[in-house]
Amino acid sequence: MAEAAVPVLKASESSLQWLALALTPGLGPTKARRVLEFFGGIQGVFRASLTELEAAGIRAVSAQSLGTGQSMELAQDEWARAAAVGVTLVALDDPAYPVQLKQIYDPPLLLYVRGNAEAISQPGIAVVGTRHPTPYGTGMSERLSCDLATRGLVIFSGMARGVDTAAHRGAIAGKGKTVAVWGTGVDVVYPKENARLVEQILALGGAIISEFPMGTFPAPQNFPIRNRIISGISLGVLVVEAAEYSGTRITARCALEQNREVFAVPGNVTNKGSWTPNTLIKQGAKLVATWEDIWEELPAEVQLALKPDLGDESPEGQTASLFGESELSPHEKKIFALLKADESTHIDEIIERLEPALSSSEVFAALFELELAGKVKQLPGKNFVKSF
Repeated sequence: MAEAAVPVLKASESSLQWLALALTPGLGPTKARRVLEFFGGIQGVFRASLTELEAAGIRAVSAQSLGTGQSMELAQDEWARAAAVGVTLVALDDPAYPVQLKQIYDPPLLLYVRGNAEAISQPGIAVVGTRHPTPYGTGMSERLSCDLATRGLVIFSGMARGVDTAAHRGAIAGKGKTVAVWGTGVDVVYPKENARLVEQILALGGAIISEFPMGTFPAPQNFPIRNRIISGISLGVLVVEAAEYSGTRITARCALEQNREVFAVPGNVTNKGSWTPNTLIKQGAKLVATWEDIWEELPAEVQLALKPDLGDESPEGQTASLFGESELSPHEKKIFALLKADESTHIDEIIERLEPALSSSEVFAALFELELAGKVKQLPGKNFVKSF
């Protein structure tokens, strides 16, 4: 599906100034922030003389670019390139800039946004992991992302091969929004095989974002830099599979430094891809088996904002389920009647007690549907309890 045509917007003076500052040679987010503080804001930077800029303690090449107007010329050209393909530029002082991201130590001065700019400010969870997951890692990434997206959370990830791609696909399967944070320009699809995935993300109201200029190629050093955005823009980070030395560890460390929640899916201790999530769990990260393990850690205001309107409370009060039992299939009703809310039941016991009425495959299928509907919760070891 092709992207809808976006009207080309004229750049405001402030937007061009932020873009010019971001494109200034020798200035990163941290140095740029110091310059902003020195001159009292973006307007002050561009009113300053070359001498005043040099006195601010920045490199000569940066002061020259700002003072001679070279940075502004770069900004005008870059704005034209972005606007021509419908890319929105969101500056640090823009009301559309994500509040979560603004809180980190070194937020990007400016975000290039392709798609729905509103999606980047909505509450979400980052899902990250190895580029070489096991089938278990791929399945858990897709499943959890689908469950969370179905319930209104945005799924943030980096669209790398493996766990990241599985997370985006899971969100799409749940008809939810997902945002990909790239280490390239938003016009440079990487990896190339994800071109179709980009179309699906945009079609469902998601977005592609980057702090790198248009046309930036996938340089290796860019990806660790973008990891702070993945964690910073999210309420928490879910680690699915990652080896001891991986970029996922950088994202997890960023999350801890940014005071974000860290979640991890436990893995087989004999698999090297389980090292990072299992170690994070030992260090205090929350173990995640189902979407509810993440949901219950969300701020109350986020839960309330995302919770569907259920109307008047049902006669059964607190034990009422989110979906009426009349909506369950006959197989689901049998399993739901067997489970308890305060005591887990192992999958083998469920199968044994329902034989010969249901086959094992029918039990697995019905349990999957019940989990997807939020009626039951799976605990470690294939144990199940009622959720309501």
